[in-house]
Amino acid sequence: MESIIKLIKMGESQTVEFKTSFQKEVISSVVAFANAKGGKIFVGVDDSGEVLGVDIKKEMLQSWINQIKLGTQPSILVDIEAFEINHKNIAIIEVKEYPMKPIAYKNRYYKRMKNSNHLMSLDEIANMHLQTINASWDYYIDERHDFSDISQENIDYFIKKVENNLGKTFNDDPFTVLKKYELIKEDKLTFGAYLLFTSNNSALTAFQIGRFKDAITIIDNIDINTNLFTQIDLAIAFIKKHLMTEFIITGEPQRTVKYDYPLEAIREIVINMIVHRDYRDSGNSIIKIFDDRIEFFNPGKLYDDLTIEKLQSGDYSSRTRNRAIARAFKEAGIIERYGSGIGRIKNECKLHGVIEPIFEEFVHGFRVVLFKEKQDGVINGVINGVVNGVVNEGIDSLYDFIKKHPNQKANIISEKLGIPLRTIQRWLKELKVEEKIEFKGAPKIGGYFVK
Repeated sequence: MESIIKLIKMGESQTVEFKTSFQKEVISSVVAFANAKGGKIFVGVDDSGEVLGVDIKKEMLQSWINQIKLGTQPSILVDIEAFEINHKNIAIIEVKEYPMKPIAYKNRYYKRMKNSNHLMSLDEIANMHLQTINASWDYYIDERHDFSDISQENIDYFIKKVENNLGKTFNDDPFTVLKKYELIKEDKLTFGAYLLFTSNNSALTAFQIGRFKDAITIIDNIDINTNLFTQIDLAIAFIKKHLMTEFIITGEPQRTVKYDYPLEAIREIVINMIVHRDYRDSGNSIIKIFDDRIEFFNPGKLYDDLTIEKLQSGDYSSRTRNRAIARAFKEAGIIERYGSGIGRIKNECKLHGVIEPIFEEFVHGFRVVLFKEKQDGVINGVINGVVNGVVNEGIDSLYDFIKKHPNQKANIISEKLGIPLRTIQRWLKELKVEEKIEFKGAPKIGGYFVK
């Protein structure tokens, strides 16, 4: 009895619901609990947790059991037990998680979310059914496409990537390999196989990227409708084309190129977009590149019971709506392990010195926003973004250049070294202060010389 009173005092939750009487809403809650992780419904208790009691007559509990059984599809059997608290009767309906989901009440499907019942959408209903039978959409046979719609070259690319990643050699023919990966079933293509190896410009894989000057002005754009493997390289190449770069002199023979955004984070986001996209949605994957940020939008909200809070904390088990695609990418070495992408993205942004990205559910999908803005305390104003330990080496390289190529102006030196003009001007100022160089001649025709 103490445990029951304690549960009531804790209030409604993911697994506890209060009802003042047995009505049709009780059966809706039964369905919601059965479609989630199970739970208990306290009949005779109001929303605030006050025990009001309920009149429990002979055979009433059995009648409630029968009503629940007849009102649910497929039928659910529950346990109901009566208790007395402060001379008032209550009934507790215990609902177990149902193995075959989803369950409906009057052709409506509910799922328990936090402390309320959520009416499921058609997409959620389909996903729950696929999870129950341990399958995903991309493992199903694609009746609209056949082997003439996929490319042998794309299949060979996948097999070679897997062999290199796993250090193995397949002795079977390519189609037998695809059968082992369940990408071909009953000698037909699955949806996953079509998306991975399509030789066509497929509307299903539509991926749009644009460089925007403002919200409505597009400077450049590209539409990518290829197979999923090719999309990665094309998307990242287009993004890189529109990023700002700076060259860092490190003393090594080759200069280090630094982009204003972390490339590894961009690559991780693009791969996640391709793997986790809801390909049944008619919307396209979209990337918008602005002056100060990059927005990545993908059709399909977070899968299963994953929330933004769980995503940010990392406290969740990875489940994907496209298991066949995810497996192919993992076997090919394109993704390292499931469920670690968000952590890597945040870490790359931190290492790059930019502020943390935004992850949010947006309209009918999911959006990530990367920012160019630097973190507080990050040294990025020192000689135009050249940081920690490379400044002196850069100045020394500039001094050597002037020694070998005298009578050059700042803009010419900037062009020859491939270093931003502002950086060169700052370095020249320091060398002049140290009296290592001097400017000779008229401003228009003169140049710098070593003293």
